[in-house]
Amino acid sequence: MKIKVAITDDHEMVLKGIVSMLESTSELQFVGTYKNANETLSNIEHDNPDILLLDINLPDINGIDLSKQLLNRHAELKIIALTNFEDISFVRRMFKNGIHGYLLKNTDKLELINAMKTVLSGELFVQKDIQRKLLLPSTKKGTNNDLKTNLTRREQDVLVAISEELTTQEISEKLFISPKTVETHRMNIMSKLGAKNSVGIIKIAMESGLL
Repeated sequence: MKIKVAITDDHEMVLKGIVSMLESTSELQFVGTYKNANETLSNIEHDNPDILLLDINLPDINGIDLSKQLLNRHAELKIIALTNFEDISFVRRMFKNGIHGYLLKNTDKLELINAMKTVLSGELFVQKDIQRKLLLPSTKKGTNNDLKTNLTRREQDVLVAISEELTTQEISEKLFISPKTVETHRMNIMSKLGAKNSVGIIKIAMESGLL
């Protein structure tokens, strides 16, 4: 029986590249490609994949939140993060939500197939580069100044806009950047401050004297 695979990634070239890389593998069958979270949520029950390869940086709902929604609805689904994000806070949050594997997009065909077989066998798969980072001792931010200097100038602009309770679209228009870029900055801010959501961002930023 073939392994049914679906992919969520908003880059058309990435979608086509992964399909092209794997479509000659007789063990696999592609049943769906989705460009955002809403497409994934709308189609995944009908397509019924065994494995979803999921990017984190999506234009509507980020992959961290999407993975939680999907696994709450589809307990049998195996999710492998396939992303460019190496930040360990993202890795930990994804696994906390119940995903089964984590790979960077620099992976090769053999490793990707091995990851899929590993998660289907009931084990977790973590790319070696990520494993090494997970084993490093965590370091806490030392001072409020450390936090402030750790944010880029644009991230500080987005932080202020978040504190003004602006929506992603409103921040996009105010700062002349795309909504997706806003979400990327938001996720980076969350990672750097150790926050779980926008409310946490504001709380930690105020406590740290960043706002």
